[in-house]
Amino acid sequence: MSAHAQQIKIMLELQDAMNTKVNANWKQQGYEWYRAIWVECAELMDHYGWKWWKKQSPDTEQVALELIDIWHFGLSIQLQSGAALEDIIAKIERELVIATDEKDFRLDLEKFVSATLGDRQFHIGLFARLMAGVDMEFDQLYRGYVGKNVLNFFRQDHGYKDGSYRKHWHDGREDNEHLVEAVQSLDATRPEFKDELYQALVKRYQQ
Repeated sequence: MSAHAQQIKIMLELQDAMNTKVNANWKQQGYEWYRAIWVECAELMDHYGWKWWKKQSPDTEQVALELIDIWHFGLSIQLQSGAALEDIIAKIERELVIATDEKDFRLDLEKFVSATLGDRQFHIGLFARLMAGVDMEFDQLYRGYVGKNVLNFFRQDHGYKDGSYRKHWHDGREDNEHLVEAVQSLDATRPEFKDELYQALVKRYQQ
């Protein structure tokens, strides 16, 4: 298995685990993941900018975060399809070609939304064009996705549900800021990345 395939496998396993934490039988619930995708796309368009009557410049950092949120929902659609994990991994690796010939990111985004609404599926190739439109590489998607997922687990494990979780840590900074630093301090190519990241958060939280 290639390094990319291994990382795709880790992301799929994390998504399944997170969805299972919400509902053990999530695959049978018929959740409308496609709807979550197009709503996120509308938010993404706002961050990129589309209003001709006011000066706007693309907030590419926020766009990248929205793309990572969409990836969560897209992976859920793939997992819910019932296909074998190996087949899903191969499909994602084959179709996630990060390139576009479209100069206007917004047109690529509208193509993606149109396709999503058309068949309620996740169009990996069109998603990859969006990544290319904001110069987002696979490594950034992987780090961002695993980081957000691990933080969600960390919050759940440390009292997020009952209200005892502290979002601001010992130095007054939010957990998201600590997450960014922890991710940057680790080697994301290691298979243990997600576990090492969780432990790094534990260490920081307990200070």
